[in-house]
Amino acid sequence: MTIIKDMSARSTGTATISFGMVSIPVKLYTATQPSSGISFHLLHAKDGSRVRQQFVCARDGEVVPRDEVVKGYEFARDRYVVFTPDEIKALEEKATQAIEISEFIPIDKVDPVYFDKPYYLGPDRGGAKAYRLLAETMARTGRVALARWAARGKQYLVLLRPAHGGLVMHQLLYADEVRPFSDVPQQPVEVREQELKLATQLVDQIASDAFHPESYHDDVKQRVLEAVQRKVEGEEIRVTPVEAPGAQVIDLVEALKASLAGPRAERPAASAPAERPSLAERETVERKPARREPRRAKKK
Repeated sequence: MTIIKDMSARSTGTATISFGMVSIPVKLYTATQPSSGISFHLLHAKDGSRVRQQFVCARDGEVVPRDEVVKGYEFARDRYVVFTPDEIKALEEKATQAIEISEFIPIDKVDPVYFDKPYYLGPDRGGAKAYRLLAETMARTGRVALARWAARGKQYLVLLRPAHGGLVMHQLLYADEVRPFSDVPQQPVEVREQELKLATQLVDQIASDAFHPESYHDDVKQRVLEAVQRKVEGEEIRVTPVEAPGAQVIDLVEALKASLAGPRAERPAASAPAERPSLAERETVERKPARREPRRAKKK
């Protein structure tokens, strides 16, 4: 029997886009999927059992049960004001699920450093025409929308932009959540025209006109998964430490010339990596017996 999986996206919630007297009911879809990243559990080295975390009082070292834990805000060093769950609940933003557009601005005026979490927006029942009208209008004018969105007890600053024939909503960071670049120390240096020309040639040599994210893969994740597989199969893993290269003083112009004269860097192939069978799948595969070397005839 063949099992057909439903690959369509599932809505995680609903909202209403509003600007002027226009209201557009939409559905929210997560634009990213959590990576099945590698997570290691904490075990007791003695018997390999999982260990549990506990709350310990910093003053007397006593283990505090969860039902005796309260929330407090530190307004001065080691001084707190305590809030009850009802008080915290009363301070939360009411989840109206309204996405209220405040202004439309050019997309190139928004620094990507403010981008946080993305969502796909799809039209809900009765909103298809207004949804399409808003998406095409923003695409034609080259502008995106800044809006406020109240959800999960918080108020978010979001950006709506037209993409893929629809709308994408980006949760943005507030201004006080982004540090100014002026905090980064820099030394004043002068770049010569010859260096700029050589660097530009090097950029042109490996430039592309499109973004292909499928060409890049998490090599570290794959390496860890392979190591886990070998350990499951009983193989001993030996790690050889790699020494980090030390800082070197180089001639910038000569380094650029050498880069241009060297072999041209190949772009990653835009093909999906071969899927490695899961642990469960590999355990069900019948293993062939080890091949033995034929015995040699004894010399008379």
